[in-house]
Amino acid sequence: MLVDEVKDQNVILLHGLSRTSRSMRPMEKSLRKLGYTTHNLNYPSRKYKIEELGRFVRDEIEDKENDSSGKKLHFVTHSMGGILLRHIMKSAPFANLGRVVMLGPPNQGSEIIDRLSPFNLIPLINGPACFQLGTSSDGFIKRLGPVEFELGVIAGNRSINPFLSFLIPGVDDGRVSVERTKIEGMNDFCEVPKSHSFLIGNKQVQDQTISFLQKGKFSKKE
Repeated sequence: MLVDEVKDQNVILLHGLSRTSRSMRPMEKSLRKLGYTTHNLNYPSRKYKIEELGRFVRDEIEDKENDSSGKKLHFVTHSMGGILLRHIMKSAPFANLGRVVMLGPPNQGSEIIDRLSPFNLIPLINGPACFQLGTSSDGFIKRLGPVEFELGVIAGNRSINPFLSFLIPGVDDGRVSVERTKIEGMNDFCEVPKSHSFLIGNKQVQDQTISFLQKGKFSKKE
């Protein structure tokens, strides 16, 4: 896809829990090189529950996109950023949503939250939204249901945190298992040999993200 074909396409970047927009800069840089207009949003991930964060993020996007009526809004999210978008699309959906790529999303929750939530240290560090990221069958994430938009999910399958990985059944990225990144309704899925925090800066992840934004599918190795 040529620069002229993407310059009017907007990509919103949403960071994860306890991170800032700075963590998404490597992805933002790779998208801007191709001519995409990017908006790398910062939101107070450790201060509020997902419902409040969703309203904050949606208001920020509306403010930034008030001169972009009718243009498709693509998203690239990391970790809890994907859950924020799923909540927004259920509660107050964007009519002009384009394609979405989620990096390491806890789409079916994370067992880490289940195991560590009884300890008060977790909410002190990560804030109230972390409690909503568990795997309970009647929990917040489960109530979001399947996705109804064009979605590609990229999961990491390496961990640099043996303690947290011990709490997670199956292959994981140190925060969430590969299987729990998946969600009913997604269009494509791929794994990369990276840990949760290092997904964003990885060139393979960036290339796959661009592939999905442009073609609606990930590039497959021959």
